[in-house]
Parts: sequence; structure tokens; C-alpha cells
Amino acid sequence: MIAVILYSSWRVILPFLEPVFFGLLIAYLLYPLHERIKTLVGCRNSALLLSSAFLLLVGVGTFKLLLISARLMASFSGSLRDLLNWILSLPLPEDLGVFLINLKEEAAAKIADYLSGMAFSLPLYIIQLIVFFLTIYYGLAHSEGIIKTIKDMLPEKNRTLGEEILQSINRTLSALVRAWLLLNVAKGVLMTTGYLVFGVSDLYTAIVAGFLTFAFSFVPLFEGWMIWLAAAIYFVINGMYLRAIGISLYGIFLVSPLPDYTIRPMLVARDAQLDETLVFIGMVGGTWAMGLKGIIVGPIVLNVLLVLMKEWKRLTKLSHRPSSSPQGPFLHPPS
Repeated sequence: MIAVILYSSWRVILPFLEPVFFGLLIAYLLYPLHERIKTLVGCRNSALLLSSAFLLLVGVGTFKLLLISARLMASFSGSLRDLLNWILSLPLPEDLGVFLINLKEEAAAKIADYLSGMAFSLPLYIIQLIVFFLTIYYGLAHSEGIIKTIKDMLPEKNRTLGEEILQSINRTLSALVRAWLLLNVAKGVLMTTGYLVFGVSDLYTAIVAGFLTFAFSFVPLFEGWMIWLAAAIYFVINGMYLRAIGISLYGIFLVSPLPDYTIRPMLVARDAQLDETLVFIGMVGGTWAMGLKGIIVGPIVLNVLLVLMKEWKRLTKLSHRPSSSPQGPFLHPPS
């Protein structure tokens, strides 16, 4: 019966696993601020205030990016169609003309499918945002009870080991969150600078792009690469190919994804007192195995593994240690 209930619960949670995971992560991130605000307005009001503010930030930012993406795709579709029509007006071999006609039809169908997919995925994304909001709210509103429940669930026999594992998780998670915040702020500033240096937009739009780069780093499936990719598509549409290549290289090496797997492991390793290689393997392997949430889960799992290996080593030494108490007259060495 327990196995059936656990499996059924897992199947129920699975469609919303990422919003629940990141909601709990954001609740953990906002917990110190929640502790200060709740002394002024109360626990539930503080949780409602913080979760609503974060939901508004994510919702508005996501909606704005979707509108920008839709406009860019529509503009790209029109430019691609005009380019293919111009090429088809030239004297071309018959086989090449047929190929370009098929390419034109398939490209239009693919872009239409993409835009319709975005429209149909909006209800699901809204539901995920609601789950995300509720997870943050209840995570903050019941934070004290959650902490107490986790401590009460530790078995008395191995309570010391359990507390050591919790401390290891907390230390690694704190290091990941600090590195996440620090790196995302730097990525936002660099994205704003990139928009200005490459002439993508004016100062106001560049600041918005930097802010979206920072904000989308906390949302599943979104990252800073979407912002510089939008700029690169804009340059391609307008025929500025060198600028498109430049903003792409700038974004890859300074914004995302390269800094996520180079600078971030170094920051986490320093704060969590772990080896940089171990953190790098945890991030890359975790992302490969579990998606975006693996960036957080991977290093934590490997750190807990180290704690368990140390405990196993300690128990092995104790089991191999010779006893100092006499076991009988036949064990004494001959005089």
C-alpha cells in the first residue's frame, strides 16, 4: 500500500516537479528576508507579499519576452520569405528551384507550428506559474513547521549523521544560491553593456534586457542566452551579420552558458569548501541527467555522497579496531 501511494503521489507531482522544485528554492532564497518582514506584518502576510512580488516579476517578464519572441519570429518569417522569393526570381537550375520552393514551404510551416505551439502552451505555463506561486507562499508561510518536521524525522540512532547531512546540504545550497545571485547580477550588467556596445538598442531597452537576463535565470527553461539570441536574430533580420556573430560570441562567453559551467563552480567550491572539479561534475552531470534543476541537485548529491563515504570510512575503522579488553586467559600472550 505504501509503495502504491508513493508511486501515485510521484505521478501526480511529476508534471509540476520543476515549478515545485524552483518554488521551494526561491522560498529558501527569500527566507532571510521573510524572517525580517514577518516581525512587521506577520508570517502569512510576509509570505503573501514576497511570493506575489516574485510572481509579478516573473509573469510580466515572461509575457514581455513571449511578445518579443513572437514579433521576432513573425519578422524573421517575412524576411526569409522575401529572401527566398528574390532568389527564386533569378535564373536557377530546375533542381535548385524545386529545393528552394520546398524549403520555403517547410520553413513557413515550421514557424507557424512554433507560433501556434507558443499560443497553446500558454495555459500550461500559467498553471505552472500558479503552482510556482503557491509553493513559494506555503514554503515561506510554513517555514518553521517544515524545519521542525525535517528535524523530527531524523532517527535517534543516527541523529548525528543526519544533522551532518543537513548541514552539508544547507552549506552547499547556500553556496549555490550566493553564487547564483552574484553571477546573475554580473550577467545582467554584462548583457546591458553588450546591448549598448553592439548597438542593439537604446539605454532604456538595454537596461530592460539586463534586468530580464537576471530575472529569467530564476525561471525554469529560461536563461540569459535567450536575451542575446533575440539580439542576434534582430541583427540577422536586418542583414548585420558581423554584429550578430559578435553579440553571439559575447553572450556565449560572458553571459550564458559558458560562465554557468566555469565561474559558478569556482564560486560554489570556495563557499561550500568543495573541490572545483567535483562541483563542475555535479553541475554538468546533474543538468545532463535532470535538466535545469540538476545544476542545483547535482552538487548537493555529490556533497552528501562525500559525507556518507566519510561516515562509512569511520565505521569501517571502528569495526577493524582491535579490542583492548581481555577476552579470556587463552588470549594472553605466553610469559
